[in-house]
Amino acid sequence: MSDQSSVKVALAQINATVGDFAGNTAKIVAAARRAYIEGARLVLTPELGLTGYPPEDLLLRPAFMSAGVAALADCARQLADLPGLFVVVGHPHQFGVSGDVRSKSVAVQLRFNAASVLSEGRVVGTYCKRELPNYQVFDERRYFASGRDSDLPALTVEVGGIAFAILICEDAWFDEPAELAKAAGAQVLCVINASPFHLGKLVEREERMAHRARTADMPLLYAHLAGGQDEIVFDGASFALDASGEIGARAAVFEEDLALVDVTPRTARGRVAAIPSIEAQAWAALVTGVRDYVGKNGFPGVILGLSGGIDSALVLAVAVDALGKDRVRCVMMPSPYTASISWIDARDMAERVGVRYDEISILPMFEAFKASLAGEFAGRAEDATEENIQARIRGTLLMALSNKFGSIVLTTGNKSEMATGYCTLYGDMAGGFAVIKDVAKTLVYRLAEWKNAQGPEVIPRRIITRLPSAELRADQTDQDSLPPYDVLDAILERYMEGDQGIEEIVAAGLPRADVERVTRLIKINEYKRRQAPIGIRITHRAFGRDWRYPITSKFRA
Repeated sequence: MSDQSSVKVALAQINATVGDFAGNTAKIVAAARRAYIEGARLVLTPELGLTGYPPEDLLLRPAFMSAGVAALADCARQLADLPGLFVVVGHPHQFGVSGDVRSKSVAVQLRFNAASVLSEGRVVGTYCKRELPNYQVFDERRYFASGRDSDLPALTVEVGGIAFAILICEDAWFDEPAELAKAAGAQVLCVINASPFHLGKLVEREERMAHRARTADMPLLYAHLAGGQDEIVFDGASFALDASGEIGARAAVFEEDLALVDVTPRTARGRVAAIPSIEAQAWAALVTGVRDYVGKNGFPGVILGLSGGIDSALVLAVAVDALGKDRVRCVMMPSPYTASISWIDARDMAERVGVRYDEISILPMFEAFKASLAGEFAGRAEDATEENIQARIRGTLLMALSNKFGSIVLTTGNKSEMATGYCTLYGDMAGGFAVIKDVAKTLVYRLAEWKNAQGPEVIPRRIITRLPSAELRADQTDQDSLPPYDVLDAILERYMEGDQGIEEIVAAGLPRADVERVTRLIKINEYKRRQAPIGIRITHRAFGRDWRYPITSKFRA
């Protein structure tokens, strides 16, 4: 085979929606037709792109699996008039439905995470994912059998004189699938993916795939999903590597895109988009998460409590970028302890971004609550009880407005607060979507500075520089109840994201008293987090689907 052979391949980076078979099929077909016009003869679409990722327990429903079979056949039919085009489509496949995968265990039906190659109206080959991830947000062994349980160890398709092998996501992180592909005559590895984003993942992903390209000694094409699905987001950034592991092409980050790559048995070349800064990635992830959660679930808009503090200011700025000012509403709900600068800064912020802004005093409701409880509370000093009443009044007002007008409530608590329980159940935790649930307080400040640096400045400077406060009692600051945020977040990162124990964290130089206090707060507030709304995951360990700790536990280290 001459190294001068060249095939144009398209990496179709689509934003699929779980369960939207017609919509996902339309995206795949549109991308394939555009690629065909541009000269591509092989199109790669993302892992489970036909169903959206992850379908979770929908996979256990026979009707869902049947709909997937029909959608794959429909996709093939819609592409039948494009001679010489091969399109790789990710979909679930179950033995006994279409009969083209034979199970070694004939007594049971096995469900596979599969990829089929469509050409001229037919399925010309199917590959079943061998390596099933079961860590972090992944739960694939609950749903799928390994491709080792099928009689299809490898799949190659010849296009333009070059043999392309199909792998699915986790397969490329291990040696065996690529070795089997090479033994089957493959000259290029094609990897279709749905790999959820976290900070640092783009670089990690490319480094691991560069290692795979080098060990296999062949180019590697990586087609990835873009968009948001519940609490996880996908960053796109599909790419191509030559046989030496050098980057030859990269699609846009956090956008739908069609990347065209000229491929030979040694090289892969196309346009190379830049990798944004960490702050830019985090911002794009939050904007994507809000836009797709609100849009895909059909909410007309969002509403949030604007306090004059940095957390709600950041959430407001994200929401406006995601949805536009006309779909965002904010409400300032002052109490007797709200500082005048909070009013001023909240109004200023709302005016800068152009959203609807309203003020509803909670004083009458707060006084009514206290009067109703006066007999019960007689002889007892005011404490966190009265603070929480204020937060719960605000939560009730926001939920009432949500019920009346249909907009979903965005909560504004950050990861540092969620970790330590510095939040009120049925109060500031009340809502439908927690935008910065996985954003530590120190990163909140970094993102605010980054956003303002992009221009124009939308977050008033004083919101960033003033001491953070819940303003639920006189002269209150967050540091009355918590360690400094740089200390708290360092402990949180080591304990939660790094799985380090107390002694190990103390040995790293963090104060023992703070370490013991913060880790204790993390443990005792698990019951709150179980009742919190879902929120956008941007780290490799977020509270939610990849944090599954018992509420009742005596373990303390």
